[in-house]
Amino acid sequence: MIDRLTPRILALVGCLAALVPAFAQNDLRTAQARLTLQFLTDPAGEQCRRIETSDPASLIPVALHRTFHDDFDEHPLLNGKWVPHYAGGAAWPQARYWGGDGSDFKRKTTYNGEQQIYVDPRYGGRTTTPLGLDPFKVRDGILSIVATRTPPALKSVLFNNEYVSGILTTQSWFSQKYGYFEIRSKIPVGTGVWPAFWMLADDGGWPPEIDVMEGRGQRPGDLVMTTHWRIPATGRVGSCGFDFSLPGAVTDFHDYGVLWMRDRLVYFIDRKPVSDIKVPIGFDDPMYMIVNLAMGSKYFEGVGFVDAESPVTVEFEIDRISAYQFDSY
Repeated sequence: MIDRLTPRILALVGCLAALVPAFAQNDLRTAQARLTLQFLTDPAGEQCRRIETSDPASLIPVALHRTFHDDFDEHPLLNGKWVPHYAGGAAWPQARYWGGDGSDFKRKTTYNGEQQIYVDPRYGGRTTTPLGLDPFKVRDGILSIVATRTPPALKSVLFNNEYVSGILTTQSWFSQKYGYFEIRSKIPVGTGVWPAFWMLADDGGWPPEIDVMEGRGQRPGDLVMTTHWRIPATGRVGSCGFDFSLPGAVTDFHDYGVLWMRDRLVYFIDRKPVSDIKVPIGFDDPMYMIVNLAMGSKYFEGVGFVDAESPVTVEFEIDRISAYQFDSY
């Protein structure tokens, strides 16, 4: 979600159902306390690659146990697991976290050209009085992060952002080095709509960044999984990832995850491996999880800027978010 570069390698994958044997499948409606996933036996390369094999001999299992879970049976700000803004770390210069509670610096990434501000019921914008804006709705165990047009009367108070929306992060509460991180969600669409589930280093630095799932709002059924790192020789940011076509992503819940190992990152859709990459340099610290619904993007193709055709209200529906650690590693 930061310093967004167009992925270098793109591929449309129309069918994901036959990638791993049936015994590797788990009930996707729940987040089991224990989980088994599979990945390729041969080492990952320096650049990411698609995984299209259904040969059991090419896949090996790994066992994990659950370390974090929220199935959103209650409001996400009631359980102490989430923070509704970027929480800190001035080592990430573009975020300028030191703006303070009365600033929008903790509540959007201006560099991306985002046109929303992340709010919560206690946030007052330019004032010290809470505005009572709540972008988080829970219904029947489903969390919706809701983006709506900013009320005209509050626009100046909210730094003239076009939308109010929501973000949840586990920074300073939960982070983990290695393991499996997963969201089960639907992916909303529309001009300017940019939902994401991603990870950053808990020390506040950037990169590294793992984009487990990003939606391109102008391209229904198109989702992106990308790794970002800094190249030591040049100081530039390297990126490698793929687009995947999943027509039911808008209407149906699917699981999107990443398995972080010492030597590789493996991306999963519905717990089937779809791509991997050798872990780049710089992935040394535990990482925390972020889920958000941004509106508008300067660099991320297929999102676009907010315009008259953008929806008045958008809901990013999330069934659960979970993390797992290896049984032995």
